Amino acid sequence: MRRVSLILFTTAFTLTAVFAIGPAAQAQPAPLAGFDAALEKAARDWETPGLAVAVVKDGQVVFSKGYGVRALGAAAPVGPSTLFAIGSTTKAMTAALVGMLVDEKKLAWDDPVSKHLPWFQLSDPYLTREITVRDLLTHRAGLGNADYLWYGQPTDPREILRRVRLLPSAYSLRSSFIYQNVMYAAAGAVVEAASGQPWEQMVRARIFEPLGMSGAVPTAATLAKQPDVARPHATVDGNVREIENASTDTVAPAGSVWAGVEDMAKWSAMLLARGKASSGRVLLAPETVDELFAPQTMVTREAFYPTARLTKPKWTTYGLGWFQQDYRGHAVDYHTGSIDGMVAIHGLLRDQGVGVIVLANRDHAELRHAIMFDVFDRFIGGASRDWSTELRGFYDALEKEAESAQKKADARRVPGTAPSLSLERYTGTYADPLRGEVVVTLDGGRLRARYGSAFVGTLEHWHYDTFRATWDAAWRGTALATFVLDATGQPSRIEAMGGRFTRREP
Repeated sequence: MRRVSLILFTTAFTLTAVFAIGPAAQAQPAPLAGFDAALEKAARDWETPGLAVAVVKDGQVVFSKGYGVRALGAAAPVGPSTLFAIGSTTKAMTAALVGMLVDEKKLAWDDPVSKHLPWFQLSDPYLTREITVRDLLTHRAGLGNADYLWYGQPTDPREILRRVRLLPSAYSLRSSFIYQNVMYAAAGAVVEAASGQPWEQMVRARIFEPLGMSGAVPTAATLAKQPDVARPHATVDGNVREIENASTDTVAPAGSVWAGVEDMAKWSAMLLARGKASSGRVLLAPETVDELFAPQTMVTREAFYPTARLTKPKWTTYGLGWFQQDYRGHAVDYHTGSIDGMVAIHGLLRDQGVGVIVLANRDHAELRHAIMFDVFDRFIGGASRDWSTELRGFYDALEKEAESAQKKADARRVPGTAPSLSLERYTGTYADPLRGEVVVTLDGGRLRARYGSAFVGTLEHWHYDTFRATWDAAWRGTALATFVLDATGQPSRIEAMGGRFTRREP
C-alpha cells in the first residue's frame, strides 16, 4: 500500500487513545490478552482513520470496540455502533433470506430462476432454462463480471437485470467461478417474488428486527438521517483524504447494508448458533444453516484472496455467500466487503464458536485480514504470528508489482504522434445497449468524457487516436480511450472501459 502523509493522521491517532470506545468492564477471554493494544498499533501502522472490531465466542460478544475517528479532521469518534458499509458481507444475508424461504417451502435452492422470475433471460436459452437459485448465490452462472452495469450508472435495478440478457457467456454453466454482483441482485429479485416483500423490507423484518440490530440500515439511501456514520477515505496523490460514498443500492442484495460491529456481532452469533438468536427465536433451521456453509463450488487460486499465498490452504471453495478455506486444520468461512473508501470482513471459525467482524473507513485497508487471522490464531492456540506486519509487507510488494506493470504498459506509448482529427470532431454521444453511454464534449480546449456519474474526467492525448482519461474522482485512477474512425474519417466508435461504444448520428 502507498505510504501517506503523516500530517493527515495527527488528528486521527491523537484521538485514538482518547476515544477508543467499548464497554470498560467487558470480560475478555484469555486468548484476547493484549488484543486491544495490538489493534491500536495496527490502526496506526496501517494509517486507517477509523476502525471497529467485534469478536464473538460461544454466543457471547467478548470484544466490541471502536478506534480513531469517523472522518479525518473531525473529532467524532468511532464506536461499536458507528455505521460502516459492510459491502459484500451483505451477500450472506441475502443467502440467509433465501434459506428462510426454503424453510417455508416458498422456494427451493435448485428451483429454476425462471420459476420465480419468468421475465429473466440470459443470452443463451439453455442458460435461461437451466440457471437455478443456487447458481445465483455461488458465482458459477457462466457470466463474467458485470459491475459496469451498476457502478456509477443511472440504471435502475430492473433495467440492470433486463440487460443481463445481453451479457456474453464467459464459461459453461457451473464449470468455473467468476465473482458476480449482478447475480446477487437477481437473487434479491427472487426473494421479493417468492415472499411478496422487497429485499430491503425482508432484511429488516427477518434479520435486523429479530436480532435486535437496531442501528443497521439496508441501503445507503437513509444515511443522511443517521447520527453515527463513518465517512469513506482513500489515498489520493499520496495522501489519505475523505472521498464520496459510492452507492450500491441498485444491486442492494449484493452489498448495500450499513451496520456497526455491535449489531454485526448479533448476526454472527446467530449463525454460530445454527440459526438461533440469543432471545431463543429460531431464524433458520439448523440444516439450512449447514447448507449455507456447505461448499458449493471450487474457487480458483486466481479468484481467491491474495492472502492465500501466506495461509497456503489446501482447498478453496465458496458456499452460499461465503468464501471458504482450510487454516491450521480448521475450516474457515469468511467474506470481505469493499466499496470506495470502506472495507469489511466477517470471519467464522465455526468449530471453535468464534466470529470476528472488522470494519474500517479506508480504501482496501487490508489490516482486516490481519485482525481476522490473529483472532483465529488466538483461539486455536499453539501459534503466534505478527499478521499485521507480515501483511503490510505483502501488500506493499503487491502494490510495487502493480506499479511496475503500469510502467511497462506506459512504456508502450508511441511518442511524437498527433490525433487524426481536430478535437471538436471527436465529440458526441457513444452508446452501447449493454454498457450505456459515453458522452464526449469539448470544454476550454480539452476533451471531457462522462460515463455515468462515477467516471467523469479529462481526455489527454496519449498516442494516435488514443486518449488517456484522468478522472475527476482521482481515486478511480485512469483509463485509455481509443477512437476508431470509419472509411470517411469520422469517429465511428470509442473503445474504453472494456466496451465498444458506437457513435450516434448528430
